[in-house]
Amino acid sequence: MLRRLCVLAIGLLLVAGPALAGKKYSHQEYFEHYEDTATCLECHEDEAETFFHSQHYQWKAKAPNVVASHDQELGKINMINDFCTNPVPNWIEKVTNDEGKVLELGCSKCHAGLGKLPSTEMSREQLENIDCLICHASGYRRDLYEGDSGELVWKPILWKNREGIDSVSKRISLPTKVMCLRCHAGSGGGPNFKRGDIEYYLTEADYDFDVHMDVDGNDMQCIDCHAGADHKIPGPGADIAGDEMPEKQVRCDNGDCHGSAPHEKALLNTHAQRVFCTSCHIPSFAKEDPTNMTRDWSAGHWDEAKGKFTYTGTFGSDVTPVFHWWNGEQVTMQLSGEPVKTNATGEVMVSVPVGSKDDPESKIFAFKLYKAVMPVLKDKRWLLPIQTGDFYKHGDMGESVRIATEQYYGIKDAEFEWMPTIHYMGLFHEVTPAYSALRCLDCHGPDTRLDWADLGYTGDPLAQIFQPSH
Repeated sequence: MLRRLCVLAIGLLLVAGPALAGKKYSHQEYFEHYEDTATCLECHEDEAETFFHSQHYQWKAKAPNVVASHDQELGKINMINDFCTNPVPNWIEKVTNDEGKVLELGCSKCHAGLGKLPSTEMSREQLENIDCLICHASGYRRDLYEGDSGELVWKPILWKNREGIDSVSKRISLPTKVMCLRCHAGSGGGPNFKRGDIEYYLTEADYDFDVHMDVDGNDMQCIDCHAGADHKIPGPGADIAGDEMPEKQVRCDNGDCHGSAPHEKALLNTHAQRVFCTSCHIPSFAKEDPTNMTRDWSAGHWDEAKGKFTYTGTFGSDVTPVFHWWNGEQVTMQLSGEPVKTNATGEVMVSVPVGSKDDPESKIFAFKLYKAVMPVLKDKRWLLPIQTGDFYKHGDMGESVRIATEQYYGIKDAEFEWMPTIHYMGLFHEVTPAYSALRCLDCHGPDTRLDWADLGYTGDPLAQIFQPSH
């Protein structure tokens, strides 16, 4: 993993001014000096306005596929998740331990803004808060600094180096894999912690790792599949609430790339009618960096190596997916300010796909199954956030929950209890070649990876077909 991160870091650190001499960039002659976002707005104010309204800036969007969403705009900004919980009480901060090691920078680290919380009302201040370079400039890096009024702001690390920032700011392009993975591979607190199938290694993937992003083959970029318009991006997956382009679904089998009968063998095409492509073509995930599989916030402890208090969690490498019916659209998600909804085993359903074998529109999809333990308000039964930076530094979980609950809900001295959560996360990346896909006996053999009972069967349906009658 260290080698992979070093390769990525080297790519991001190529910021020397002479680079412009060897390659012609689209914005090389458009301006002399970069003066923050105001420079971009001179030509691109219309684009900034579309980005202001996008899910990447607002962190919420209409959620037509979330069951009982009440026509709300939903997203990480106004929902509680079971990773870093919620951005509002964790937006921007620089928490250090006694040795000066940075423990937490806040959720805005992965927001395409310069530090201000997004507002629903557009203003010049909000437009100038947009960080265009984080998605469009090759080699751009930023860090937290103190602003003129003492507030924390995100600035380019070269903000005092006129030649350096002028060089980087002119390397403008459509978003590349490296740019997207800055945030999407590091979400949840570390490399591949959250998604499991979106790793930094995709920037240098070979054919066996990912047939689509293979750097010596298709070398596809994220926007090849997630191509939208006006800064709207299609493809929310199975556990992202907001969907700003519901009319444009990103699917393997919709005919854009592969049809509903992609195989030469009829038997495989028959399977494809009820088994989604990735169920066979992603035999495992977290192939390079381990991924977080469980996170128990109730069991905090001091981690000597990290120099902080932390949750108790487990990680997995080369993990076998779990399988669940999904109709490709609807999900049950836990909304903020509503009593928790639990499954038959008492787990809070943070995100559970809707579907069944009796629904002809449903297929068996591959998922990362993530479980956590989260605080729940005793009287109202609401899922609660945690002020993670405060916990990492001081280790008082009760106080960290109460601080976050007051900031988010306005409830002081909250009394809470702990409940388990369940979270299905769709797997759609790191697709392997056909020769690495699952074979018949992987599912229809003695060591099947499928839980037939959980899928609604009394046993392997193939075995029942060939079972001798009595």
